[in-house]
Amino acid sequence: MLAVAFVLGFVLLGVGSGSTGVSDVLQNAFHFGSGNGTSISSLQKKTVKNPSNAQAWRDLATALEGKDRTQEAVTALQRYTALRPQDQTALQELATQYSTLANNYATDYSNAQTQATAQASPGSLFAPPSTTPFGKAFADPKGLQDPIATAVQSLSSTAQSTAFSNYQQAQKNAETTYQKLVVLSPNDATIQIQLGQAAQAANDSAAAVAAYKKFLKLAPSDPLAAQVKQALKSLQASAGASASASSGG
Repeated sequence: MLAVAFVLGFVLLGVGSGSTGVSDVLQNAFHFGSGNGTSISSLQKKTVKNPSNAQAWRDLATALEGKDRTQEAVTALQRYTALRPQDQTALQELATQYSTLANNYATDYSNAQTQATAQASPGSLFAPPSTTPFGKAFADPKGLQDPIATAVQSLSSTAQSTAFSNYQQAQKNAETTYQKLVVLSPNDATIQIQLGQAAQAANDSAAAVAAYKKFLKLAPSDPLAAQVKQALKSLQASAGASASASSGG
């Protein structure tokens, strides 16, 4: 599920699309300016001393981004945008940081899945031959259980579940942030396509469809239009299939 959602969420970010407008903005979305050289600790002290100092939060966020401390940067940007809700650049940056978090959680999920496969049954190397009575009992899922394998599988399952939950929340937060941007700039085609991608990754098909349709209305000739139409077609087909399954059940 995560793999499908992750791929679909960024289906439009392919390189070499030929777009010189929207796609350039999308491909440059993850690049922000470097900090001003002030230490993170001193910037943190400024925010503690004066929590209402919007510029202090902004500077702290930039410094944290430069150190790839994404979660802390998100927190700083949340505080800044709460004080400056009309700052579209900061909102765009916040949405991108949420997407970075989602990427990190996707990696965590993949690593947990790989580890689960590698350590699926650590006790199997020492298990008795399956042809023996004891070996048959050992292999029987209703019989004897390997406590080591059970513990490993439980930890792996928890890690995967946590990573997936965090991934979904990060994508939902990105979607919510793009929705704020849409309110500020309803006729910006770039924001519409970004909202569509975030909503699609967050499994919010209705919002994704609406955003993609708006994008096509605003930028029908953009080189990404064909890819958006394909994504829109897939979403609508999935929605139709789900509706048929529900009515049949």
